[in-house]
Amino acid sequence: MEIVSFRTPGLGDQTYLLTHEGKGVLVDPQRDIDRFLRAAAERDVELRFVLETHLHNDYVSGGEQAALRTGAELVLPAAAAPAYPHTPAFHLEDIEGGDGLSLRPVHTPGHTPEHTSYLVLIEGEPVAVFSGGSLLVASAGRPDLLGMARARTLARLQHGSLRRLAALPPEVGLFPTHGEGSFCSASGAGRYTSTIGEEMRSNPLLAIEDAEQLADELLAAPMPIPAFYRYMGPANTLGVPPMPSVGVPELAVADLPEDARVVDIRPRERQADGFLPGSVGIELGADFGSWAGWLLPYRSPIVLVAEPGQDAGEAVTQLAQIGVDTVRGVVRDLGPAATATFERLDLAAFTARTAQPGAQVLDVRMPNERQAVRLEGAVERFLPDLVTDGVPAELDRERPVLVACGSGRRAAIAATLLAAAGYTPVALDGAGVPDVVATLRTRRAA
Repeated sequence: MEIVSFRTPGLGDQTYLLTHEGKGVLVDPQRDIDRFLRAAAERDVELRFVLETHLHNDYVSGGEQAALRTGAELVLPAAAAPAYPHTPAFHLEDIEGGDGLSLRPVHTPGHTPEHTSYLVLIEGEPVAVFSGGSLLVASAGRPDLLGMARARTLARLQHGSLRRLAALPPEVGLFPTHGEGSFCSASGAGRYTSTIGEEMRSNPLLAIEDAEQLADELLAAPMPIPAFYRYMGPANTLGVPPMPSVGVPELAVADLPEDARVVDIRPRERQADGFLPGSVGIELGADFGSWAGWLLPYRSPIVLVAEPGQDAGEAVTQLAQIGVDTVRGVVRDLGPAATATFERLDLAAFTARTAQPGAQVLDVRMPNERQAVRLEGAVERFLPDLVTDGVPAELDRERPVLVACGSGRRAAIAATLLAAAGYTPVALDGAGVPDVVATLRTRRAA
């Protein structure tokens, strides 16, 4: 038996391909299924099953299309009841794969009500469990994505699910879908896979014996929920069309559709030198799709701005992973239209500017980041809230706004939003608020 892991870092998720005696089992596939099917073909494996642990909240699934493409049997939790043909997985009713392979569904509600893990048995012996969004490495799936009205009930259910999985033999491999970087994780999951025994030794949530206490822990400081999450569950219930082509036409600035949102994916130093007024700058990286889905109206028409030779197809892929198939084209030459700019400063220069009289600083980090380290005197507004709630009223348009985050990436995005709102942004680049605070303390102590 082999289990191949496929990371999707920007979403903090993993898809798995289990192979055994020429048969394959695909678990929680992302929408861009070609990479999984290529891996199966390279191993000369016939895909026998496609498993879904739950109706995902953070991406649209490729499960239905993978099953249609390969003839594999699509298996979903019995209570999911999606609107397309599938085999319902019932609690502890084994699914036989032949040649000694069995899959045992284990109802593990908590992350979602229907959530089901799959225990893998070879010749009747448990060897691995695909735990989806239930038991994670050093964490557990968050219970609040379906709304706070149901969150405590789901958190209590998660307690029972975690203990059910923890009762498996210690040598059983743990293969969760969510991990580091996922907003589906209740806390900072780090490693991606583990064993039941290792989690019994090191997962702090498994040491909590009372369901109400676990609920308190899971709900004590909930992470923000990306805006696009609300569309993922319904899409996965009704069915997701095939992956679109990643090739998009090249456009000139004069040809921009009037209704399109312009997203600049160039490196942020290029954006700072000049970008299209009103555009949103989101440097292409592993989490590009998540930020675009969070900051833009869902499924609004999009035109990308890219460098000559830059891979716009990667941006299209990340958007498609969250169901956004509305990229109309890409512009690779802004010419004289790139009239908006923002200033970038390194740590030393930025820190010096914050100490000047009248300096106004905007911290766009998440609430939990701010709780860990605060910058005295800074105005605080999480990056997506600049879109939903606007720029804080206490910031003066007549003076530069020094904007910082944890590393510079979100500060650059915020700088383009501030520029569109008529402010003069100055972004901290290559460092974050904790670095500024540490530098200021060192200077005061000197």
